[in-house]
Amino acid sequence: MSSLLGPIVEVKRTLSGSEKRFECRLLAGGPRHAVVLWVSKLPMHVHGVDLPAGTVTFGYFWADRPYNVYHWLDPSSRHTLGFYFNISDSTRIQPGLLEWRDLVVDVIALPHGEARVLDEDELPADLDGELRRRIEVGKAAILGDPAALTGEIEAASRALHALAFGEPP
Repeated sequence: MSSLLGPIVEVKRTLSGSEKRFECRLLAGGPRHAVVLWVSKLPMHVHGVDLPAGTVTFGYFWADRPYNVYHWLDPSSRHTLGFYFNISDSTRIQPGLLEWRDLVVDVIALPHGEARVLDEDELPADLDGELRRRIEVGKAAILGDPAALTGEIEAASRALHALAFGEPP
């Protein structure tokens, strides 16, 4: 595994085969689970959530979960802006490299408890039945108890904040 706080490249692959790469920092992990840090340089707007420049993103990836999640924190207050879950599979964590396949459907969870499923209308009509089943399993894993899941992630992010920024959690 890469050294903690060392560089790691996140590679997101889509069902169509396109690929996006993100230069991140590894905060925690091993071959089955990794947490990466990415700080935005520009403001963004994602499904109704405004993310200012400097938004701190902790990305959580698991080889054995049907999703990954980005936890967005306000850069000055450290308050949660939202959680963005990607239904995913084929997650592989190697030294310096994190790869995963995006299965189109996402879930956004907001600090006040609202959770919305996104992008189901973008699924191809001829999508394989096994992939449809994986997507349903991923949605159920997130929507079964989103408060417990976001609480787990929130606690982990608070603990990792000190490691990432040299400040108290």
